Amino acid sequence: MDVRSRDYADLARTIIEDTPGVRKAVSGATAAFDAARRRAYAEIDAEAWRRWAEGVKNHVLTHLDQYLEEAEARLQENGAKVHWAGNAQEARHIVAELAQARGVRSVVKGKSMLTEEIELNPALEERGIHVYETDLGEYILQLLDEAPSHILGPAIHRSLEDVQALFADRLGTAADALPDDLAAAARTELRARFQEADMGVSGGNFLVAETGTLALIENEGNIRLTTSLPRIHVALVGIEKLLPTFGDLAGFLQLTARAGTGQAIGCFVSLIQGPATAPGDDGPEEVHIVLVDNGRTDVLADEHAWETLRCVRCGACLNTCPVYKQTGGHAYGWVYSGPIGAVLDPGLLGLEQTAPLPFASSLCGACFDACPVRIPIPDLLLHWRRAAQARGLTPLSERAGLKAFTAMATRPALYRYLGRVGPRLAGSSLFRRLPVLSGWTEHREPPEPSPRRFRDLWSEGIGE
Repeated sequence: MDVRSRDYADLARTIIEDTPGVRKAVSGATAAFDAARRRAYAEIDAEAWRRWAEGVKNHVLTHLDQYLEEAEARLQENGAKVHWAGNAQEARHIVAELAQARGVRSVVKGKSMLTEEIELNPALEERGIHVYETDLGEYILQLLDEAPSHILGPAIHRSLEDVQALFADRLGTAADALPDDLAAAARTELRARFQEADMGVSGGNFLVAETGTLALIENEGNIRLTTSLPRIHVALVGIEKLLPTFGDLAGFLQLTARAGTGQAIGCFVSLIQGPATAPGDDGPEEVHIVLVDNGRTDVLADEHAWETLRCVRCGACLNTCPVYKQTGGHAYGWVYSGPIGAVLDPGLLGLEQTAPLPFASSLCGACFDACPVRIPIPDLLLHWRRAAQARGLTPLSERAGLKAFTAMATRPALYRYLGRVGPRLAGSSLFRRLPVLSGWTEHREPPEPSPRRFRDLWSEGIGE
């Protein structure tokens, strides 16, 4: 697994300095998403909905064993086959073995962050099985051999001009083709892939324990073809994606769409109960549900981090985050980026692999305000920061700088003395090289200090 989260600072700097178009593309797309979310939240009592969703997910997570067993039983009653994967290797092996045992030559895929997480595509390609992404954004990235940059809009870091050049080269479209023409070209190319595919692979937005119903939300229609046209459908579902009852599903479908894209509900919602039951029925001959752990039970056992498992992968926190907007998702070095990645990745991958991510935040709190299930992301960022400091995973210069500041701030005489000389230091080159401060001043002018200190003004009676 190629995880580069530990290189966040270098990756972010490279993106900002070498690919300025990324910031423009990401900022524009996320601003549009976030504005749509705000409008959609304003149409409902968003806080009441969010508190309800938080309660439902908390109930599921604190009774997860019960609901997993119930979901397995209902799925089997519906004719689906259930598989359990403890880690990424087991999940890849299950899908690859299913494909080889059934003579699968080609696979069509709907957008799924979990399949990215377990690196499914390379595992299938290594066995000679061709994999075709069918979400338009994922299809673009597959042609470019790039990873997704956003949970909902995987290619938002790419401009229209980038896609025009790519499709002109690979699909023969006009160099100045309009977006509708580009989409039509991709549709023509992918239609043949749907028709020839032996297996369709999807993720799962929700899995209802009460009825064994797999729910998938989309806006393009490709997932519906992926799950119904090939003779075999395999869905990879994180064990945290459960909902207790079918009645809960209606609220989550609406709230997730409002949070992610500002829609009242997604254009296509597929509710999958199982395979076709009679000759001539629509749907695949086989449905396989792979329930994937891959570190989730470890996160659930953490008294703080467990709340990240409420995440419904809507991307709302990315859309509102001022830090994410500067670089897009690739700087974070793994599948889950932005605020949710900064608090989920340390739990799934280990803090040693991801220590810089909790510090990639201004702690403005916008992510919590946007989250449809009220994950306390700012609190969790502080939790992981404290853990990183306790384990000595922060830079030595930063630890030294903070110790020096603590020594100064807890000694009144030293504090007063530095208060007198500080204004002169602020404009010097030495100020720019001080630990901790150097990262801030590298691309900024230092603040210009007031000619008179607050302490002096106070002593003159202004505070009376």
